Amino acid sequence: MSDASAVTVAVLDDLRQESEELDLLVAGADAARWAGPTPAEGWTVAHQIAHLHWTDRVALIAVTEPDAFAAEVEKALAHPGTFVDEAAGELVALLPPGELLTRWREGRDRLRAALGAAPPGVKFPWYGPPMSVASMATARLMETWAHGQDVADALGVTRTPTARLRHVARIGVRARGYAYLVRGMQAPEEEFRVELDTPDGGTVAFGPEDAPQRVTGPLLDFCLLVTQRAHRDDLAVRAVGPDADRWLDIAQAFAGPAGPGRAPKRGAAGRGDAE
Repeated sequence: MSDASAVTVAVLDDLRQESEELDLLVAGADAARWAGPTPAEGWTVAHQIAHLHWTDRVALIAVTEPDAFAAEVEKALAHPGTFVDEAAGELVALLPPGELLTRWREGRDRLRAALGAAPPGVKFPWYGPPMSVASMATARLMETWAHGQDVADALGVTRTPTARLRHVARIGVRARGYAYLVRGMQAPEEEFRVELDTPDGGTVAFGPEDAPQRVTGPLLDFCLLVTQRAHRDDLAVRAVGPDADRWLDIAQAFAGPAGPGRAPKRGAAGRGDAE
């Protein structure tokens, strides 16, 4: 097995584990909890699972019928800023929780199988830049973790951070240029150094060691930031340099329009200001 194939297998296995962890949270929830609000305005727990199911479904189209995926892009362009909410809302209105859960399970299994069977080096179309097998799997893991965080918050569950967060951080770093692009801004040419402390006492790092502009902090906090699940002022993420500081205000790990983010829970004194 090549190094690239080994990476793909590892990411797909991590995606499976991330999905199963979220599955355990919602499988035992009653109808009232499925209908309960999450931190995403207007979205219930059911909306979160519906969104994951819908995204898995369109990702499967991108993987197995790339030409047909163009129609999905046209739908998004026809309803910019609302197509994601509309898709989730339609599924919630159509399917009771049990059926929605079953379809999410079946859909994510089909997508994972299709990604595992894809030929090496292939690129799939997406709402942002085209994606490789590993990138698509990482993006699905990132979204599963992020929406799983909303579900966990809604259910009052504190999740234990896992090593799978390194995938979320990696896609957050790699999406730096995209975060500028969707805001009509020019991304800085120089790379930043990103050093993140893992829960087990280790470090996950990206970018050149001698980069003058840097981002540091806990791995979990950085992942919450780039998935816009928490406001920067509530996180222990610090920036050194004006460009790195600006990036932390706009960072997003997901494709599509710039997200609105979350309101701060405490004052600006909690911010890791740039040095």
